[in-house]
Amino acid sequence: MEVKATLRYARITPRKMRLIAGLAKGLPVEKAHYQLQFSNKKGGKLMSKLLDSAIANAREKGGVDMDNLYVKRVMVDDGPILKRFMPRAMGRAYKILKKMSHVTLILDEAR
Repeated sequence: MEVKATLRYARITPRKMRLIAGLAKGLPVEKAHYQLQFSNKKGGKLMSKLLDSAIANAREKGGVDMDNLYVKRVMVDDGPILKRFMPRAMGRAYKILKKMSHVTLILDEAR
C-alpha cells in the first residue's frame, strides 16, 4: 500500500533538491532518514521533515507494516519563480530568478 507526502513551494531550486532526493531513493525508511538528517545541504533538512510526514501518514492510515517501509519514489518538480531585479551600472537591471520546488515522496512496503 503506497503512502504519499508532498512539500510545496520549498524555497530551494529543483536542481539542488534532486541531488538530495537521489540520496533517499530506494532506501529503507530508517537508512533514508539517517542519510538526510546528516546531510550538510539545506535540502536534507527539508527532505527529512517530508520523510517524517510520510511516515506519520503511513502510521495514521493503518494497515501498513512500519518495519518494511522504503522510499519508492521521490519526484521534484518546478514550482513558481519569483522574479527580482538587481540595479546595475549605467541604468541597467539584471534579472534574478528565485526558484521554488514541489516535492512528492512515495513510500511503499517491501515485499
